[in-house]
Amino acid sequence: MAKLRTSSSNKKKIGIVKLKIVVEKLQKSLLLGRKSNPYRGEYEDVSNTSSVPEDVKEGHFSVIAVNGDEPKRFVVPLSYLTHPTFLRLLEQAAEE
Repeated sequence: MAKLRTSSSNKKKIGIVKLKIVVEKLQKSLLLGRKSNPYRGEYEDVSNTSSVPEDVKEGHFSVIAVNGDEPKRFVVPLSYLTHPTFLRLLEQAAEE
């Protein structure tokens, strides 16, 4: 079966669009989680914290951006999800 070829600019657009979708979902889930139950964290089992990579500190999330075939990983503060400049950057990247 033949593979469909895509240009590097199309791969970049796809990667950026995926990044934007992930960030939006993360932002929405964080906002919904905060509104639904502010005491939720007090009673949760914390044994699952080992699934978070060691370099991702509390209050941060990791993002993988793909440029061509080369992925690059970033650790970003959660506060960026509500920062207008960061959101504008995501919008500009999606338009490219």
